[in-house]
Amino acid sequence: MKKDITFSAEEEAIREGRRRAALDHITRGLDDETMKALKEEAKQEGTSVNASLVNIRRKELGIEKKRHTVVHHDLDHLGGTWDKKDLDEFRKNVEDFETIDKKMWK
Repeated sequence: MKKDITFSAEEEAIREGRRRAALDHITRGLDDETMKALKEEAKQEGTSVNASLVNIRRKELGIEKKRHTVVHHDLDHLGGTWDKKDLDEFRKNVEDFETIDKKMWK
């Protein structure tokens, strides 16, 4: 089932505390799957469906840079492998980094 949705740019601008010329835009022909995906993205971003759709359009038009999150897993095998002895040794070895050289900061 397709749904027609009308968004008011003026209402969005007022809600965001900005003043700009009011332009209405209409998105037509959204199928249930697309609408569900838009609602989910808006929920994850903590925004309205309209704000999410505007962000998507801005990214696709190159107006707003896409954010890329890079996740590295090259050190995952080390997680949770230290025992108390390893921790104590580490803390001893980095002790000097906790000292402030007051002469440097005058």
